[in-house]
Amino acid sequence: MVLVATIVGAGIAARGVLASPAPAETLRPLVREALPDVPGYGLTAAEVSFPPGAKAVPHRHGKAFLFVYVLAGSVHSQIEGEPVRTFRTGESWTEKPGDHHVLTENASARDVAKLLVVFIAPKGDALKVDDSPSEP
Repeated sequence: MVLVATIVGAGIAARGVLASPAPAETLRPLVREALPDVPGYGLTAAEVSFPPGAKAVPHRHGKAFLFVYVLAGSVHSQIEGEPVRTFRTGESWTEKPGDHHVLTENASARDVAKLLVVFIAPKGDALKVDDSPSEP
């Protein structure tokens, strides 16, 4: 939970009010297939849905190569060392193995954002590894 230190409204201050955590993304696998010409690797396609205001924890995708296509809405995205970019419906990007994804969030407070994410990854590897709380 997030601790809100001070809320000020109508001239009255309240301390120690707990707020609910921000919404998170959900991943729904669509396809999982071995790559016959690339031993040890597989393809996974998934729909990732971001409710209004949702933000992913900074993360990496290990040795996976990703292709990401925006199915609906828009998202802000940033790979470490690169500028923040906004991707809208019909736009796409790629991520290389080892990239540190420091920002992924729904750009809208009202509309759902949906992504098609295609992972090419070593079989058995985790598709997403969130940063630990102590990592930057």
